[in-house]
Parts: sequence; C-alpha cells; structure tokens
Amino acid sequence: MSSTPATVNARVFPRAGLDILSRQEVSRLRDASRGGLHDLLRRCTLAVLTSGSATDDPRAALIRYPDFDVQVQQQDRGVKLELSNAPAEAFVDGRIIVGVAELLFAVVRDIAYVSSEIQNNGDFDLSNPEDITNAVFEILRNARVLRSHVDPNLVVCWGGHSIGRAEYIYTKDVGYQLGLRALDICTGCGPGAMKGPMKGATIAHAKQRRRANRYIGITEPGIIAAESPNPIVNELVIMPDIEKRLEAFVRLGHGIIVFPGGVGTAEEILYLLGILLHPQNADVPFPLVFTGPRESAAYFDQIDRFLRLTLGESVAERYHIVVDDPREVATHMQRGFEKVKSHRLDSKDAFFFNWSLKIEPEYQHPFGPTHENMRKLHLYRDRPAHVLAADLRRAFSGIVAGNVKEEGMQAIEQHGPFIIDGEPEIMRALDELLQSFVAQNRMKMSGDYKPCYRLLT
Repeated sequence: MSSTPATVNARVFPRAGLDILSRQEVSRLRDASRGGLHDLLRRCTLAVLTSGSATDDPRAALIRYPDFDVQVQQQDRGVKLELSNAPAEAFVDGRIIVGVAELLFAVVRDIAYVSSEIQNNGDFDLSNPEDITNAVFEILRNARVLRSHVDPNLVVCWGGHSIGRAEYIYTKDVGYQLGLRALDICTGCGPGAMKGPMKGATIAHAKQRRRANRYIGITEPGIIAAESPNPIVNELVIMPDIEKRLEAFVRLGHGIIVFPGGVGTAEEILYLLGILLHPQNADVPFPLVFTGPRESAAYFDQIDRFLRLTLGESVAERYHIVVDDPREVATHMQRGFEKVKSHRLDSKDAFFFNWSLKIEPEYQHPFGPTHENMRKLHLYRDRPAHVLAADLRRAFSGIVAGNVKEEGMQAIEQHGPFIIDGEPEIMRALDELLQSFVAQNRMKMSGDYKPCYRLLT
C-alpha cells in the first residue's frame, strides 16, 4: 500500500508578468459552480505542481492529492495564490521552486484571459475562421511569446510522451544540434519527445553562452493533467482547446520536427499536412522533418505508407524523413528557415506569426469526441486530400481523448469503445498502424492498454 504523499500549505506571489486581475476575474477563478473556473484552475495548477509525473492518467494527481486546493486572493498590491495540501515535491526548504511558481501564474493568466477576453467577449465570433485566428494571436500575445525583430528560429518538436530510452536519447541529440545553431524550442510541454529536445538544447545553449533561451510549452486543459509540464519549460501557454493549440503551433513556429509517437503524434501530423495540402498553401515554405534513431526507422516507414495510401503519393513532397542523423535534421531545419525568412519578407508577413497560412474551419472548430461524432467521420478517398485529412485527424483526436483525457475516458467507461468506420482499405491501414502503436507501447506510459476504439474492418 502506497504511503500518503507529503503536502504543504503555502502562499505564492505573482511571477511571470502577472501582477493584477480584475475583481470579476478573481471571482470566476474562485467560483466552483458549473459555470465557474475554479475546477479548471485546480486541475491545471495541480498538473504544474506535479511536474515530471510518470503517469498519463489525468485523474491520477487528483486521486493522489484529493485535498489539494488553490484560491486566488485579491489584495491591494495585486494577487496571490493560497495553496492548501499542495505536493511537497514542488517546494525546497519550504519555498516553492521558482520555475514552478512562474508556471502557476501562467496558468492563472491564461485561464482568466481566455474566459474574460475570448470566450465571454462579444468581440470574437468563435464560429468565424478569421476570429478564431485572431483569438489564437491574442492569447499568444497576452502570454508574451510573440517576439518581433527576431529572425525565424523557433523549432516546434512533436512526438510521443511514451517513448523508449533510445528514442528519448535521440530527441536530446537533435535538441543539442538545434541549440548549437541558436535555435529555440517549442513543444507540447510534457515528457518524452516533448522534453528531450529541450534538454539537449539547454546544454548546447550553455556551450554557446547563449542567454534568454526559449523553451515554450503549449498545452490545453484537456491534456495538461495527463502530460504535466516538464521542468525545462520556461514559457507556458494554455490554449482553450486542442484545435487552437495546434493552430498556435503552426502560426508561431517556423518549422516542425516530428519524433516517433503514438496517436497524438499522428493527429498532429495529419493536422499539419492537411493544412499544407490546401491549394492556397502550395507555395508556403514550411520545413517538416520526420526523424528518429535507427531503431525507429520502421515507424516512419509505416507512417509514410499510411499517408501515401490515404492522402496520395504527392503528400510525401511536404516532408523529409531523416533516420539517425541529428546534425542533418538541424541543418535541414536551418536551411528551411532561410526559405521561410525570404517568403515572409516577399509576402510582407510577420516573422512572429504566420498570418498567410490558410486554415479551413474544419481544422479550427473544436471536435467533440463523442460516440456519435466518431461514428460519423467520413473516411473515404472521394474528396480532396486536405478535406479527408481533417476527418482522419479527428479520428486520432478521439482516440487520444479516449486514452488520456478525462472526458473521453468517462465516455468509454459508460458507453464502450468508439466505433470507427470507413473505406475498407483505409480501415485496414489504420488498424495496422494502431496495432503497431499498441505493440510498441506507444499508447500508454505504464500498465496494459485496453483499446478505446473498435474499427469496422
């Protein structure tokens, strides 16, 4: 029987640029009713306080710390956080770790801002594509991650939270090569392939005596509890949903590296390729590299076959596969950034936000992973590739929800696995891909995996 974890009570004062909140914002953050924000605040702050957790069950932290609570207190000189029964691991000699405190106030900042200025503000019609993009921009600007007068240098790294040791070491090696070239890192902020590139880059940045390094983590409320921020993240942004999180990655980043992963990584790949395959984006340079150690070569062979089968042979023109060569990954990315810079200058687009990229509504509107919505996905090759990619992305998004998101897990427990149907050849290829993820332990960090889906093959 596990012992009761050590906890502390503490007051934490503002960091990371958050100094004041309105009385209305404080009231909503303290509101535990159905329409209030307190439960969301509690879950996200607990995820930050348990940074480095080795579980991907979003309910684990709340089960382990059932008496944890956080209250935002208004005071004359600003705000403070009152933590009750908080994980002791976030403190050293009675003082909260500085980086943890910074991320705590990033949580408060984003939850309050999204609620007051985006979701409950008549200035944004979140059914309108242009307004959605503007909302993504405003959230990133409020989080102070948009930097002007800086040449393209931000590499987004995607990949699995549940990866093997060899793959993790490889992500560090790639991060090291990126860091030597003065490139900054943005990931989904969790463990595994989201942590490795940041860890490698920190060593390289130190060797180059580079200061003000950026390790940006972009997450969303449905997944932060399952993938708590890794300790290297020094700029955290919590987007309101997965679609705005994904749009933030492609608008903010100048190129993307994809490491081996599971269904979440497949979702990200299909999201990006669906956008890049849109005819209006044909001439937009966006370096995209799939890479892993020699042991993972078969993984990307299978991904490549699946993409070619479903989206057509021409899809392979939008990505470059590199096996076991971290230096080539970094130099390819650096060369790609030169093309990005030239294109942005020619098109008079900003370096800090990719306004010109065309993103259709099906990639922006939140997808509810219900049994009904999963069954209605149209997985047939009778329409343009960029449209089919949107539904393929939703299929993987639903499986992610069933695997690691509390709402999705509850739906599976109540109604059984999601049913996914479509063109037989696509279903067979999808089944083969998902079975390989299960066999390679890419679905869960620990424990046996019970599929949350059933394919009609």
